[in-house]
Amino acid sequence: MWVFPVYWMVNSSFQTSATISSLTPTWLPTSGSWTNYRAVFSDSTFTGALGMSLAVTGIALVVCLVFAFLGALAVSRFRFRGRKSFVLAVILVQMLPAEAMFIAQYKMISGLGLLNSIAGVSIIYIAMVVPFTLWMLRGFVAGVPADLEEAAMMDGCTRFGAFMRVTFPLLAPGLVASGVYAYLQVWNEFALASVILTSDQSETLPLWLRNFAQPSSLGMIEWGQVMAGSTLVAIPVIVFFMIVQGRMTSGLVGGAVKG
Repeated sequence: MWVFPVYWMVNSSFQTSATISSLTPTWLPTSGSWTNYRAVFSDSTFTGALGMSLAVTGIALVVCLVFAFLGALAVSRFRFRGRKSFVLAVILVQMLPAEAMFIAQYKMISGLGLLNSIAGVSIIYIAMVVPFTLWMLRGFVAGVPADLEEAAMMDGCTRFGAFMRVTFPLLAPGLVASGVYAYLQVWNEFALASVILTSDQSETLPLWLRNFAQPSSLGMIEWGQVMAGSTLVAIPVIVFFMIVQGRMTSGLVGGAVKG
């Protein structure tokens, strides 16, 4: 279960490195302190990394859902030349290893002058997440019969009104599920960020945690501080799931009843 690793991470964040390294595990941090968290917040680069991660994730999530949703509608609702080739291209893009495109992506972002910037990382993340998100949403859109919109239009709704009142509410669970996927992909991404963000002053939280976990001057890693940093990195993910979990469940049930 995922609860035990999360509990152990939070538990260790209140303990010293000596306590963590001892042979006798401490299951309850009764003698713990907030020293590790104070060390994290005193790090001068933590706030900047948090701000960059929030900005990049927000931009990539919104833009990705908009483009993927419009693309899924076009592929599922309209018949046009090259439609099957486009769907096949979306699948093939997912088969390409990300590492094979690192050099091309670096040169492209460098040529645009967007290295070590929020815009540069956002462009790469959007291109990374959109294809699979479009493929996910295509299944949800195809699962909603177009006859529902036609019936609403016969009752006096415009095409846009029928879509917003009938189809869009049924697609809400798909948007939430796709948004969760895109959010996790962007928030936890490390490899691409390490290529585009080459400055210590411009880094996302995964990059910051990598640098924060480096050995100290005494050659030791402060595992308590690392666990505190990992906990703070995981908090936005937990909060996001708490917000969308109820909506996803209620949306799925509501969509099933409406269908």
